[in-house]
Parts: sequence; structure tokens; C-alpha cells
Amino acid sequence: MTSLTRITLNPHNAAARADLADVDSLHKTLMRLAPDHNGPTPRATAGLLFRTEPGPDPTLLVQTAHSPDLTTLPTNYGTTKTIDLTPLLNSLTPRRTVHYRITAAPTVARSADNPTRHPVTGKRRGKITHLTGDDAITWWQTRAAAAGLKPVTISGLPRPFPRTRITRSSPHFTLTQFDGIAHITDTTLLTHALTHGIGRAKSYGAGLLSLVPA
Repeated sequence: MTSLTRITLNPHNAAARADLADVDSLHKTLMRLAPDHNGPTPRATAGLLFRTEPGPDPTLLVQTAHSPDLTTLPTNYGTTKTIDLTPLLNSLTPRRTVHYRITAAPTVARSADNPTRHPVTGKRRGKITHLTGDDAITWWQTRAAAAGLKPVTISGLPRPFPRTRITRSSPHFTLTQFDGIAHITDTTLLTHALTHGIGRAKSYGAGLLSLVPA
């Protein structure tokens, strides 16, 4: 069962404030929701995807592959509501119109004089470049098509990538929130995108695609 949990954070809670200020701390807190997150790829095994929602009240959307263990959250962390996404996944049909939202980390590997090698495959790759503005919009159009969506409208809004401690080894991503209307073109691709996320930085609050039927 794929679950989606909305957490309205308690702004007076020290742990909640710390997590809002540092995405590494937030990731560690949310990983506790998974009953079993062992193995070489614990986030992927847990199916954990999340993002912070804009608005007057600090809110998190957290998706997990199983029902989350909310008792692991810090005391008085916030109020929670969990729903089963199975009905939504089963309702996806080609040509259906939906509203979408995703906070993503648009990037491209551009050629370089001294390309690095992928740590797993060993393949040569160019320098990772973060995209913004029209380049980010173009990136989303391409990724949406690969995820079984045909965007009709797209708006892009820069989103923060909060960190309280930055070291030379700390990865940093430029995040953009994409909102709009789209037509479903392929339900198999879309289901995979919804359950596995899109793009990079999934451990840092990017990649969670949300849909609402139009």
C-alpha cells in the first residue's frame, strides 16, 4: 500500500523547527517512519518521497511504500493524516486531465574537458549543471513526457534548499516547484513516476509528484 501522509508541523516544536531549517535533519526524521529501511538503498526501499508545502502553516507531504509508523515522530512534532493512494493509482486512465505539482531538482550533465565517472557504472559523465528559469521548464516538459504526462500549463517557482551546516562534501541542489494541468498519456509510466519519484535529490525533498483529477 502506497501511503501519503500530511504533517502539519508544530511551529513551537524544536525538532520541527530544526527539520525545516535543515533538509538533512528532516530526511533522518522521516526515514524513521519506514518500518524497515535497511539495505544498500534504504530510501528507495522505504519508497520515501517528501516535500515541504508552501503556505502559512509549515506542512510536509510524505509518501511511503507502506503505512508509516507515526509513533517514531518526535513528541508534539505536529498533526498527521494518512491516506491510501491505491484508489488514485487505480483511477489513472489515458487522456484524463489532472492538476499536478512536483518540487524537482532540474539538472543536466553537460560535456566537460575532464568528465567524472559514475561511482557505480564507471561511465564517463559531464559536469552536473543546475537548471533554472526557462531551462528548468524545458527540463520538466521532457521529464513529464517520459513520466506519461503531457503538460498543458506549467508554472515554475524557485524553492529553498535549507541547510544549517554546509561542508565541501555537502551536495546542494536548486529546486523548482512545478504546477499546472496535464493530460495522462501512459498509465504505466505515470504509476512508476508516482511511486518512485522523478529526477535527482529525492533524499532532499525533491521528486514527489502529486496529482488531483481535474
